[in-house]
Amino acid sequence: MPYRELCLIENELQDDLYQSIAAEMNLSDTAFITKRNSMDFSSGARFGLRWFSPICEDLLCGHATLASAAVLFYLKKNVNPVVTFETMSGELHVRQHEESLIMDFPLNKPQPQEQHEIKDLLKAVVGDLPIQDVCYSPTIKYLMIRLADTCDRSELTSLRPEAEALLKNESTGKIKGISVTIKGAPNAQPGYDFYSRFFCPWYGVLEDPVCGSSHTVLAGYWSQKLHKKKMLAYQCSSRGGELELELRDDGRLNISGRAQIILQGTLKI
Repeated sequence: MPYRELCLIENELQDDLYQSIAAEMNLSDTAFITKRNSMDFSSGARFGLRWFSPICEDLLCGHATLASAAVLFYLKKNVNPVVTFETMSGELHVRQHEESLIMDFPLNKPQPQEQHEIKDLLKAVVGDLPIQDVCYSPTIKYLMIRLADTCDRSELTSLRPEAEALLKNESTGKIKGISVTIKGAPNAQPGYDFYSRFFCPWYGVLEDPVCGSSHTVLAGYWSQKLHKKKMLAYQCSSRGGELELELRDDGRLNISGRAQIILQGTLKI
């Protein structure tokens, strides 16, 4: 899992202090976990969770949620089978399953987007590569670009959009992140159903190495196209990773992944 910074907070802080810490960490997201109902981090089942990029607060972040649950389960030895996070995107539940953590997330199905309205932005992202579909999720403000099936993984990984060009061509606030995706090769090993990359300079980071929230959009799109509820996805950034996805009958999405704690310490403020 790509690096995520998270802080266990005994008492709520001012918003500007959360943002200052995230800016100092300068990672895709910094997560802040707070206790609820005076319970400690080992016995409590409910926690507050907020995510901050280097420049603003995030609405939803998958891998920072995964990292938060990993700290509670692996470091704090939380005794509960499921922990619940109260967030800006509602309640998110995470449980352990063998060596993985399974996150219960919203499913943000995208809608078709007229390409001519954003043709300059599309050009800034994918250049002259052929585009098959463009969709948009108003709930999370993410754009999704599906390249034509003639494009392969090497063309996806070779994309080098510039933050300045993306910000220049989208300054309305309508779009906060862009996924570029191609159909996978499920008959090959390990059998990825689709690949993607995610660009988000509007959050102060050009590319998120592995983005759980973008897969709440991608899963809805690819499930319909592939007629599958269980899928294996790979985000092929330079520090990429795989995600196991399962669309549930209640309209939500399970995202499974693994996490490892590599560094811990005390932050003095």
